[in-house]
Amino acid sequence: MRTSYLPSCASMAALLFGFCLVSLLPELAAGITRHYTFNIMYQNVTRLCHTRSIISVNGQFPGPRLVAREGDRVIVKVVNHVSNNVTIHWHGVRQLTSGWADGPAYITQCPIQTGQSYTYNFTIIGQRGTLLWHAHVSWLRATLYGPIIIYPKHNESYPFPKPHREIPILFGEWFNVDPEAIITQALQTGAGPNVSDAYTINGLPGPLYNCSSQDTFKLKVKPGKTYLLRLINAALNDELFFSIANHSVTIVEADAIYVKPFNTDKLLISPGQTTNVLLKTKPYFPNATFLMEARPYFTGMGTIDNSTTAGILQYKPPSNLSSSKNLPLFKPTLPPINATSFVANFTSKFRSLANAKYPANVPLKVDKKFFFALGLGTNPCPKNTTCQGPTNTTKFAASVNNVSFLLPSTAILQAYFFGQNNGVYTTDFPVNPPTPFNYTGMPPNNTNISNGTSTVVLPFNTSVELVMQGTSIVSAESHPLHLHGFNFFVVGIGSGNYDPNKDPKNFNLVDPVERNTAGVPAGGWIAIRFFADNPGVWFMHCHLDVHTSWGLKMAWIVLDGPLPNQKLPPPPSDLPKC
Repeated sequence: MRTSYLPSCASMAALLFGFCLVSLLPELAAGITRHYTFNIMYQNVTRLCHTRSIISVNGQFPGPRLVAREGDRVIVKVVNHVSNNVTIHWHGVRQLTSGWADGPAYITQCPIQTGQSYTYNFTIIGQRGTLLWHAHVSWLRATLYGPIIIYPKHNESYPFPKPHREIPILFGEWFNVDPEAIITQALQTGAGPNVSDAYTINGLPGPLYNCSSQDTFKLKVKPGKTYLLRLINAALNDELFFSIANHSVTIVEADAIYVKPFNTDKLLISPGQTTNVLLKTKPYFPNATFLMEARPYFTGMGTIDNSTTAGILQYKPPSNLSSSKNLPLFKPTLPPINATSFVANFTSKFRSLANAKYPANVPLKVDKKFFFALGLGTNPCPKNTTCQGPTNTTKFAASVNNVSFLLPSTAILQAYFFGQNNGVYTTDFPVNPPTPFNYTGMPPNNTNISNGTSTVVLPFNTSVELVMQGTSIVSAESHPLHLHGFNFFVVGIGSGNYDPNKDPKNFNLVDPVERNTAGVPAGGWIAIRFFADNPGVWFMHCHLDVHTSWGLKMAWIVLDGPLPNQKLPPPPSDLPKC
């Protein structure tokens, strides 16, 4: 295993940015405390011949790796040196009884203001694999993101052959202008936001864009070796296809949960999802180089950045051969942009290991059932104004059960914990659509939606079944839904309208995939189950940031349990104030 994941404590960067309490990988012990310091700062970055000041962590783009083992306590001090308010979300970390460390702005905390700091303190329980961290305010996660790498406990191995090397590969989006200005303008005009100028692999657009050939990620490999690629989609608004020319991979993990391995030569990964794959290189030195490409999957209407980012897979030549700069270059074949049949087939292959060591603890008995219709809609423009939405009198909006979620001015978790609601939120979120309709057919005449900060309250350890139904009011689009604080089991998925009489008969209650982010298919539905065994306030939202900005989000409040370890402790003393 390589020892170069983390900087040496002798390096100036380590001393400056607070890595010194995190040792090199071979020395990683289990159940210890690991300290990090994240300095939020400005950094000038040039891409596509455009230089702009971005917001970064510790002057790195993408941001630094957070590395730990299962069972470790992680303490991250985040210091804000920029003019924007900031929070950091540890995407996919269960945060068992540590909801104050989850990070979504105005849900579990108020943002960290300029010149202020906040220390996130959480323990990684029962998880190992790849996750990600990112900003959770507006569109700041366009540049504020990085990998979370969780190794198994000491003396525990992967349930697959040990790889020769492990490489995080983060997909992102690059904007030539400030993404905050883009979403601000879109919300003011009611229009769809301008799309990104490029996709990136580890922050680099690659050779298929103008003025970008030097900004290309290169993965150098040896013949006959197995590499673990830790794939992370940190893009703001796009699900992505990915493939490596003339190579296939074996998928072994999704969202830090091991899955039954299966082979594929192309895959889909949605924003917020992580996928670990094994790449077995060719047993000989090929006299060629290979592109690895990613481009969007999109089923809706409107504009999209329909471009392709690429990196290079390059074999190291044997010592008796000289390296040639004129090797033939092979390109992969990716699915069409709207390849819904490929997506459905690919998604259906994910299954939990469901064995004695890694069981699939699916709720077999359901205490509470919910049916959420979600998708895009419209709101009327303010009086005497013109919008640039679907019509000049409407603006784009998004909703769950006809409620477009409004962020409050103070954190819901704080108001809930101290019993000081005072109108911060309500607990009347509808468990079904207020007015049922043909969700995937002709939309009703009145497509306007309501606005509110509404939540669902669940007793501790309630077993929940949630069916999320996509709608086609404005357009039928895929929605990668992320649930904070929990993993969930995807027990069913289908096209068209969900049928409560027929579809449950086909639910997989034996080995369904366990995830924290899963796509509601365009013009279809998904059924998930989970135990509400984590007290606190937990955000659920579409991980396409434009949809989140338009209101496709809601929150669950899970009450304390009877035992001391089932109760949310008081907040830390440095909890940011609004």
